[in-house]
Amino acid sequence: MPSRSLDYPVFDADNHMYETTDAFTRYLPPRYSRLIDYVQVHGRTKIAVRGHISEYIPNPTFEVVAAPGAQADYFKVGNPDGKSRREIMGKPIKSPPAFQEPGARLQLMDELGLDRAIMWPTLASLLEERLRDDPEATHAVIHSLNQWMHEHWTFNFENRIFPTPVITLPIVEEAIKELEWVLERGARIILIRPAPVPGFKGPRSMALPEFDPFWERVVEAGVLVGMHASDNGYTRYSNEWEGVREGEMLPFVSGSAFSTIIGGQHRGIFDTVASLIGHGLCSRFPALKVAPVENGSAWVRPLLEHMADAYSHHPHLFDEDPVAVFNRNIYVHPFHEENPVGLVELLGADRVLFGSDFPHPEGLADPLEFVDELEGLPSEDVAKVMGGNLGRLVGV
Repeated sequence: MPSRSLDYPVFDADNHMYETTDAFTRYLPPRYSRLIDYVQVHGRTKIAVRGHISEYIPNPTFEVVAAPGAQADYFKVGNPDGKSRREIMGKPIKSPPAFQEPGARLQLMDELGLDRAIMWPTLASLLEERLRDDPEATHAVIHSLNQWMHEHWTFNFENRIFPTPVITLPIVEEAIKELEWVLERGARIILIRPAPVPGFKGPRSMALPEFDPFWERVVEAGVLVGMHASDNGYTRYSNEWEGVREGEMLPFVSGSAFSTIIGGQHRGIFDTVASLIGHGLCSRFPALKVAPVENGSAWVRPLLEHMADAYSHHPHLFDEDPVAVFNRNIYVHPFHEENPVGLVELLGADRVLFGSDFPHPEGLADPLEFVDELEGLPSEDVAKVMGGNLGRLVGV
């Protein structure tokens, strides 16, 4: 039984699937047959992208995983006892079927008290950065992933689980083609990496006019754009300060004090939303709906303050008030350990989304615990945050 009874629908914006080992390769064209491999390194299975072994996820088979919520207290209260990461993570568990297929997941959602959930991939967040210099291969492997996801999970499982197909943007025509493919198969939400878009001539913002044909179709379809935290490439920047010539983003490995400080600034999503507004995309498409997920909310107030200051000094650079644009186009999912009530007071209850990050270790083992962080809000506002807003955004 759920840990408590709530008298309104609960729609979790941040649930995760664990991909099977053929998720990226089952439908990959033969010319890319060696693009993704699983290899043995000292008796452990690792994923290799174009022959480069990645440590991004310690166990990419997901046969054994950290227990849901293992790091919840760590993120809530810190680490006053100086525990090691292994001590914080605790004893791993065998991954149950509910983490990898929709039928069992639906039963688990009933046990957790979740009426609906957005279902994000996990390992897929490493793909685009490691293929940044090969746009054609990037589009090929993303389409292969989406084919697997549609076959394995569908894009709308019983109107309760909504998996998020990935749209990669390096070649605009291919992005439109992929968008049409997922829309034809019922996608209600898409996943776009919050980062500069790699391309044949180098990286550039997704908010530049060359992408407008893609965004026009997104708005026409009314599909929600999810921007889930990912490997956004900023590790390359921090490595320059560290004097490290090579290295990948390692979310489960402790970094230096420097990298911890700048990582807390959430520059990837800060810069992405600043670009969506500052490059005029949201003004050209005022009906665009963007939901940053698992990026927290610590970046929101500083961004609003910077935009307000920029607009007060340089109004001629903007099509409209950037703060008003944010409040029209952007919906924010705060971490449970932050101050969701403060975010509601800042943005309004209509702009805030509940998400538990289940079953990841940094999330909540009991997703309904999130409601405790909304104590003091009117009941109608709590109902909006816990599911009403997201239901409206995806049309259920």
